[in-house]
Amino acid sequence: MLKRAAAEELVQAVRLVARSDSLLFPAAVCGLAAEYGRRARPAPAWVGRLTGREADVLRLMAAGLTNAEIAGRLTVGPATAKSHVAAVLAKTSARDRTQAVIAAYASGVITPG
Repeated sequence: MLKRAAAEELVQAVRLVARSDSLLFPAAVCGLAAEYGRRARPAPAWVGRLTGREADVLRLMAAGLTNAEIAGRLTVGPATAKSHVAAVLAKTSARDRTQAVIAAYASGVITPG
C-alpha cells in the first residue's frame, strides 16, 4: 500500500487483511514492476555469442516465422535459414524455438512490441 492511498483504500485494506485475504494495489504493483525493470541484470553469456544474423533470426523466430519465411525475409536459402535457427538453439541451449524465444525475452535481447 502506498502512503498516498486514499482513506477508502486504507479501510478496504484493513478489512481484507482482517479476513486473511491478499492485498495488491495496482499503483504499488506498477511501481514495483517499474523498479524491477530498472535494475540492471547481467545478460546471459550466450547473448554475446550471437552473431548479428543470428540475432535477426531470433527476432524473426519470436515473430512466429517458419524457416521458409525466415529464408524469404533474409533472402537466403531454406537450408541456410535452418542452419541459423540451429545455431540459435545451440547457443541459447534451448530444446526448441519456443524455449529460445522465451530466453530472449527474459534476457532482454527481444522486447515486446
